[in-house]
Amino acid sequence: MTNKIYDVAVIGAGPAGLTASVYLGRAGLEYILFEAGMPGGQLNNTEIIENYTGFSSIDAAELTEKMTDHAKLWGGNPVYKAISSVKKIDGIFNLESGGKIACQARSVIVATGLEPRLLGVKGEDEYRGRGVSYCATCDGAFFRKKTVVVIGGGDSAVEEGLLLAGLASKVSIVHRRDQLRAVDVLQKRAFEKENMDVIWDSVLEEICGDGKFVTHVKIKNVKTGEISESKTDGVFIYVGQLPVADFITLDIDKDKAGFFITNGHMETSVPGLFVAGDLRSKPVRQVANAVGDAATAVGGAFSYLLKS
Repeated sequence: MTNKIYDVAVIGAGPAGLTASVYLGRAGLEYILFEAGMPGGQLNNTEIIENYTGFSSIDAAELTEKMTDHAKLWGGNPVYKAISSVKKIDGIFNLESGGKIACQARSVIVATGLEPRLLGVKGEDEYRGRGVSYCATCDGAFFRKKTVVVIGGGDSAVEEGLLLAGLASKVSIVHRRDQLRAVDVLQKRAFEKENMDVIWDSVLEEICGDGKFVTHVKIKNVKTGEISESKTDGVFIYVGQLPVADFITLDIDKDKAGFFITNGHMETSVPGLFVAGDLRSKPVRQVANAVGDAATAVGGAFSYLLKS
């Protein structure tokens, strides 16, 4: 590490982090962008984006590429390191990676997004990567002409189920209620698919296999208590997501679900630390408001730097 202290450190290169890079570069601020995996964030877990203004439909990988290239024009070349802790000492933020200080900055924008919530049923951990998946875009190709079940009833579950329906021979959505929570347009598409069905009022009880791969699942009807078995080659789980925020060791105000509470400038209860995108406590999490958060956070960081 050098003795250089950046104006802003951005953690996460999803839509929010990449947008922050564009705005920081245009503002003439010295910044550094960290990414633990691949740029794109949640865009890497979907196929088509149809609700981002200006694109009636765009491949998610293409949108990621456009955003990444735009960020690079303004100096947003990701440093591929996982930040393990963020501390504030004498007004300066120390970002650590692997037990060492990766950089120091006068302010920080955290945009690390979400990770899948585990279902916690028997067999889930044992067969993870061997039939259990949380990303149809990533793993769907392995299930061509096979049978899969999708757990969940929201937008993500139905959207990913539709993707799988174009690959697998049969897709069954297992949902604990008697109606889906996904938006109407997704439901309509799902009900029109001949190789898709919904197992209503049911939950996944157990994931079973032969020791190598998933072979079948046990499904429980929540109204009757009856447990049935269904043969399947894959289980795709979409029961919510959790904030990727364990590395934030500062005492910051959060809501009951663990999402960061911010003011109108995207600033947390720790002065100089801003949050943008899916980590923030808010009712809607979409690409559109993630990039809006980032633009606002940069404005907030600029004002903070002027005053500090």
